Amino acid sequence: MQKLNDFFSGGGDGEGTTDSFLEEGSEGLCALSTTQRMYGFAASLATGLLLMFLSMIVFGIPIKFALLFTFGNVLAIGSTAFLMGPEQQMNMMFDPVRFLATSIYIGCVVVALICALLIHSKILTVLATLCEICALIWYSLSYIPFARRMVSELMIRLCDTEL
Repeated sequence: MQKLNDFFSGGGDGEGTTDSFLEEGSEGLCALSTTQRMYGFAASLATGLLLMFLSMIVFGIPIKFALLFTFGNVLAIGSTAFLMGPEQQMNMMFDPVRFLATSIYIGCVVVALICALLIHSKILTVLATLCEICALIWYSLSYIPFARRMVSELMIRLCDTEL
């Protein structure tokens, strides 16, 4: 467990890492042990992936698809809060580098749920879910250095009509 802790904290030697990524007792009243955090992360991620998989089974029913897929996405993204804590998760999500991507993703999640639960429009639900998927991909790319720039340049080259 120490090696995993060192990996996430950025230290390779295991010595002198006082501000650890999985440090026990780092969340005050909501303190979980490292083992509990790993179990919470695994359970939340597995449940989120299971819901996303189940959403593919009911793809023909867009409203159920959107509900399962959206809740699966939220659980999968939220699972990392078990590892780093909810405060650090929110700080990373709303970091200036990915603030716009996070805002668009959250907006797409809300719109997909509104289309599925309140409006009951299959077409709008499918469109909102497609926007949610694109926003999730763009949000995920914000964690990989230079990935958004490379994808943007690739899309410009692929969609450029001039030869």
